This record gives sequence, C-alpha cells and structure tokens, in this order.
Amino acid sequence: MRLNIVLTLLLWFSSALPAQDRWPGFLGVGASSISASSIPTEWAPDKNLAWQVAIPGYGQSSPVIWGERVFVTSVEGENKEILHVVCYSLRTGKLLWKHSQSSTFPEKNSVYISRAAPTPVIDADGIYAYFESGDIVSLTHTGQHNWSVSLKERLGAPQNKFGLAASPVQLKDRLMILIDDEGPSCLTAISKADGKTLWKTNRKSRVSWSSPMLVPFDDSVQVVCSSAGSLDGYDPQSGKLLWSFNKVGGNDKTTPLPVGQGAFLVGASPGRSGENNDLAKKSNGLFVVKQSGEEWIPQYGWTNPGPVPSWASPMMYRGYAYWVNRVGVVYCLDINNGQVAYTERLKQSCWATPVGVGDDVYFFGKDGITTVLKSGATFEVVAENRLWTDDAPPVNQVPSAEEESEDRRRSAALFSRPTVYGVALVKDYLVLRTGSQLFCIQSPHLASIE
Repeated sequence: MRLNIVLTLLLWFSSALPAQDRWPGFLGVGASSISASSIPTEWAPDKNLAWQVAIPGYGQSSPVIWGERVFVTSVEGENKEILHVVCYSLRTGKLLWKHSQSSTFPEKNSVYISRAAPTPVIDADGIYAYFESGDIVSLTHTGQHNWSVSLKERLGAPQNKFGLAASPVQLKDRLMILIDDEGPSCLTAISKADGKTLWKTNRKSRVSWSSPMLVPFDDSVQVVCSSAGSLDGYDPQSGKLLWSFNKVGGNDKTTPLPVGQGAFLVGASPGRSGENNDLAKKSNGLFVVKQSGEEWIPQYGWTNPGPVPSWASPMMYRGYAYWVNRVGVVYCLDINNGQVAYTERLKQSCWATPVGVGDDVYFFGKDGITTVLKSGATFEVVAENRLWTDDAPPVNQVPSAEEESEDRRRSAALFSRPTVYGVALVKDYLVLRTGSQLFCIQSPHLASIE
C-alpha cells in the first residue's frame, strides 16, 4: 500500500480518477496488484467472460485502461507499415475509435520480430503510444491526434534483428524511453506536450528487450534500467546517471519491479544456449540502493540461484516474491531473505507477469490457462481457468511463412499459436490480450446488474 501511494504521488496524473479505475502503463506502473477487487477467480468461455473482440492486425503490447475505456496497439501489413491505436468500451467491448498511421520504419512482418511490443502509457490528458519502429503518437481519449514524432529520424534506425520491445514509463510531463540496441543506445525523455526531446543519455550498445521502471526513493523517483549486463539508476528530470552496477548477467527481458523504497526485484536467465549461465544464477534476487551523503550505494539484499524467469517479470505480493520460468515452474520466495517457500509447476508457462488480486495471485498462462494461487507460503490452487478451448482457439493474424525455409516454417508454426501477452486490471474487470484478440473477464455482480 505504501508503495502504491508513493508512486501515485510521484506520477501525479492530474486526475481525480481513483487508482482502482486505471491501469495506465506496462505492469500497472510497478504496482502489479489490486487490493480491493471484485474480479472473479473462476471463468471459462461460457462463464464470467463479458466480451471478446478482434484487434486489427497483431500486437504484443499489454492493454491500458482509463475509466470506461481500454486501449491497445497493433501493427498491420506485410512490412508492419500500418500502426494502430484502438479504443474499446470497457463495459461492452464496443469499438469506440481507431487511429491508424504509417510507420516511418517499415520492416518485414515476421513472427521473429517484435510486433507492437511496447505498451503505451495513458494519463488524464491522453494516450501516448510508442512502436518499435521508433514512432510515437499522442492522442486524446476520444482519438483526436495531438502530435507524432519519429525517433528513427532523430536517433537512427534500430538494428536489433528481433526488434525493440521496451515500454515507456511516464511522469506528469514526460515519457522516458529505453532504446538498448546493437547500434546506438540511449535512455531519452520526450515531452508529452509536443513530442520534443527533453534529454538523451547515451548508453553502451547491447541487445535487450527489458523495460525501464520508476522506483521510489523517499521523496524522489528514479528511472531504473535492468538490461543485459548492468543495473542503472537515472534522474528522470535531467537524465543523469546516478549509479550503476555491472555484476549481473542474463537480465535482458524482465522489468525491475519495485518492492519498496529504493528496492526492486531483478530477473535474469542464461538464455537458450546457456550464455551468461554462471552470472545469471547470481542475478535473481532483491536489489537495494541506499544513499550515503551524496553517494548512491547499489547492492543485492539477497539472491537465489534457483529461479530462472523467461518473459514474465518477478513480482512481490504480501511478503512473497514470485518467479515463473519457461516451463511454468513457480518459485515462491520470502521477500525478507530469499528463502524458498515452495517450488511448483503450473500447466503452462507465462509471458505476462503475475498479478496480485485480493487474497490471490493470478498467473496468466501463455496458451490461455490462468492459474489462480492463494497468496502466501503454501502452494494452493484456487482455480484453473481457460480463455478458449483447444478446438476453438481465437483468431490469430500471423504473417505468412511461405517464403521461409522448412526449418523456419516449423519454428514459425510454434510462434503462430495464440499467446496471452499482457493484462490490465481495474476494480471490476480483468482484460487479457492475445496477438489479435481482446478478452474481458467481468465481476459476476456487474453481469447480473447489466
């Protein structure tokens, strides 16, 4: 609760809209939990599913919610040449508006390259969508265009052969975007008012897809980046590097989620070929940054060699930290000392980060099965819920692999299955997103009223 209050004060979205009615960015701006909620623990295609709608094209970003509206991004075309921002009614799933514009950096639409991977951010004034092409667009809540800019034209075209994926974070007047790439890399701040660059801090080139996060430090906040070989803290007002820690490896996918003042969780994995194996085993844990005079002191509070996450970031809820690895094994650790409370396997691995809701923790299986566990030190399955059945999967608009080699076509077939990429939650609704579909789980009492 203390963390949520601090982040709310620091972000200052200039709105009286209650926190329980908005999910304004990737991972809920670091909170990753909802204490008071009527979201059900059980659902199925014919139970507590309020609506399901198609999304144009394809996207890997998470939804964002503001009041009665839910927003998603996607790309479309053989070369991802069309960029979409789409708005739906949270209550009914009705399409309210769609904004489409041309990409300034079209590249082949492939299952191997990110497709609308960065999650947008939203505040009381509008939505700000960033695409891996480098394009940023600012729109009002009703879909009117404010401005568009191209970071590709300012900074050069990205060179990562798998595309960029980091989501922006926001303060009242600015977006902070991390571009870690094989080519020039940087952390940059963009004005929400007009899209102008407020500052740019160069970084060492690297291949990474992790997103930055805002971490509270007493009465201030820092932009923390956990990315391919380093942990770094920046001043969001000036872009100044405040501290850096480089005894870390394999941290190129997950986001550093805050767990208190100057503390956050780090996730790292060796990779499919075992690169960074030794250092990655020493990199999963609780990281704490303290200030002594003018000096910042970064160090691990504890580490544990067991957890090895894939795309889902480690998160903390009610005194316990949770990691999920690539085969669906959940590691539940005591946040105070890193001791393992339990290690158990779910039915599916998770690409979306788990979320704490009331007394439970929701684990969103990538193939549509959400497992609800009782929070705490004991492994207890509350429910296992399917979004779709095997004989009726949702439409999934993936690019053709006809021109690829036979080996790559077989590999592409694995990536072409519907995947739950991200979620957004408010008090009475849970919204889940696959590449081309949006699902809404609704509180049963709301369904009876409507």
